[in-house]
Amino acid sequence: MCYNSCISWTITYCSESLQEEILAMPAGFLGRFLRYSDRMEVYGPDLGMPHTRAMGDGLFELRLKAAEGIARVFYCTTVGKKIVILHQFIKKTDKTPPKELTIARRRMKEIRNAHTQRT
Repeated sequence: MCYNSCISWTITYCSESLQEEILAMPAGFLGRFLRYSDRMEVYGPDLGMPHTRAMGDGLFELRLKAAEGIARVFYCTTVGKKIVILHQFIKKTDKTPPKELTIARRRMKEIRNAHTQRT
């Protein structure tokens, strides 16, 4: 198995507190998140439906379904094959609440602005 040599994408988090939130998710969500994030490190950010979905303007959602319900993790990509985890929440309605999308889009803008200033 060539696991380490097959990894071509790196996953990071926009903040340490977000990483802690994700690691504190119920076990079913965490298991799915870890499985899908392992796949994204190998195959890239777009695993396709039903696992991932493009939300427009470079924002993606990781779609987690488990016995505990449904959760979403928003992320974007940056130069250098990096996937940046931006926001997570547990869904309580069929539609994604605008507040959750706003948080993810704001964080994506901050990440991209920071990256632009470094280059």
